[in-house]
Amino acid sequence: MTHPLSSFDRIPELALDWIAQGRQVAIATVVSTWGSAPRPTGSQMLIADSGAIEGSVSGGCVEGAVVIEAQEALRTGLPVLLEFGVSGDDAFSAGLACGGEIKVLVEPVGEGHGAGHGLPIAMLEELVAARSTRTRIVYEVTLDGWARCLRAPGDTEAEIGIHSGLYIHPHEPPLRLIIAGAVHVAQALIPMAQIVGFDIVLIDPRGAFATQDRFPDVTIYEDYPDDVLPQIGVDHRTAIVTLAHDPKIDDPALEAGFASDAFYIGALGSRRTQGQRLERLSARGYGPEDLRRIHGPVGLDIGALGPAEIAVSIMAELVARHRRPLS
Repeated sequence: MTHPLSSFDRIPELALDWIAQGRQVAIATVVSTWGSAPRPTGSQMLIADSGAIEGSVSGGCVEGAVVIEAQEALRTGLPVLLEFGVSGDDAFSAGLACGGEIKVLVEPVGEGHGAGHGLPIAMLEELVAARSTRTRIVYEVTLDGWARCLRAPGDTEAEIGIHSGLYIHPHEPPLRLIIAGAVHVAQALIPMAQIVGFDIVLIDPRGAFATQDRFPDVTIYEDYPDDVLPQIGVDHRTAIVTLAHDPKIDDPALEAGFASDAFYIGALGSRRTQGQRLERLSARGYGPEDLRRIHGPVGLDIGALGPAEIAVSIMAELVARHRRPLS
């Protein structure tokens, strides 16, 4: 299985794909930043022995140097912690135009050909398995000695970064977008969401709409949301968008959102439709706190016309809500 549309957020999964193809790979991770670093801590890049890369640790500023160091790490089997610090005129020449500093950990995967301090494939497989089941997990590596572990997060988990000589990387479940209604807007929205890094779940009981021909490589449930969502669950990394224009399909998805900590709930329709929706849900016993969670009409008000523009407005609002949850 490949993950071409979301490689920036799927480096562990892509690493296993490449290993299965017989490639030797190293994973480069931004473990610390200061100043104008263009990619945040935790950003990753995958490097193959052939020089092929996916992802980014600096938006292009230092990738060339990281690739060279990764080739050496693959040769020796030894990880390396790289530091790129720039300021003033030097910053512009390195690509960090406002000055900044980043530390990048390069880890060969597997035992390699040298001393064997690389990231074990079995540990990478365990990490990917946890991510696939939406299980929170923390990766730790000791920067002096390269001891590693995977563990459950603590009640007060440290933020991603370096703490007392440990690089700590909490892995949250991937972002997920649950769409009720396999309509034209969904056909435009899904590729955008995949590029951003969302897992997609599409729900529609109408078999003529919910087909693999119309939605290739998408997880489709030909059923009603109230039958599907209790099975798959809705967590804090999940957004729900209803597009069906049919209360029998849309409303159960919205109600499942009310009962969860989904970070976004949106419903397609005019302001008149939204008013009718609120009245209908209020009559079913839902109060103002629940109803205020619905973004309706869904999406930012950009004057969108047609499925593609509506999808852009939805995707923009999803990103805004994810990045600024209190806005």
